[in-house]
Amino acid sequence: MQVQKKSRNRELVYGINAVEQAIETSPEKILSAWIAKGREDDKRISKLVQRLASYGVVTQVAMRHFLDEKCEGGVHQGIVLEMKATPPKNEHDLDELLDSLQEQKEAPFLLVLDGVTDPRNLGAAMRSAWAAGAHGVVVPKDKSAPFSPAARKTASGAASELPLFVVTNLARVLDDFAERDIKIIGMDGAAEHDIYSTDLKGPLAIVMGSEESGMRRLTREKCTDITKIPMAAGVESLNVSVAAGVVLFEAVRQRQNLS
Repeated sequence: MQVQKKSRNRELVYGINAVEQAIETSPEKILSAWIAKGREDDKRISKLVQRLASYGVVTQVAMRHFLDEKCEGGVHQGIVLEMKATPPKNEHDLDELLDSLQEQKEAPFLLVLDGVTDPRNLGAAMRSAWAAGAHGVVVPKDKSAPFSPAARKTASGAASELPLFVVTNLARVLDDFAERDIKIIGMDGAAEHDIYSTDLKGPLAIVMGSEESGMRRLTREKCTDITKIPMAAGVESLNVSVAAGVVLFEAVRQRQNLS
């Protein structure tokens, strides 16, 4: 059995949770399905196979090494889908979202990732943003992790529920945020004040930089304010997805006026 070449029009989804979400949200996009030989009696997998069958998708049994190679070493947990690819959202889609929120008189709540290149960190940050009730995640087209199967697997339900906007010019997008009176709060461990003394209410975009070098200079210059997560002595930084979760939920606390 030969591994199929990747296509721009197709994408892989693997892992039990990611597959379950794909079946729940986009069954019409599923083209093929495989399970690993020997996993036919796994209750979680057999349940997914039954759901796939209800949508007319016949699941093939394949050797584990075939799935390992197809997923390029990703942890597939014995089940893999091939689906019609969903085109990434762009600046135009982001404008439509912001216009819609303005019409509904709802304050935008966004996470911006500038220079996050690990797909798993992207997926985990998306999951945190989804859990916090954010309206979307924004990443630059260049110098950013692709929304790969690994990112999708880590994101789990966020992959299908939370919009990911891939923009060609992040600085211009941040300028548009400023014109819309959206506060742009950048995260930097060297900031003078912390998230607990920073106003995170109202229209808000939280900007996280890469773990290695932080935000790019131009991105930093576009920020309304720079703040940090207070850390214990001797601790340099948190994983970017963990840090995103901390600041997102502090924003949730403030926005809900919790004590």
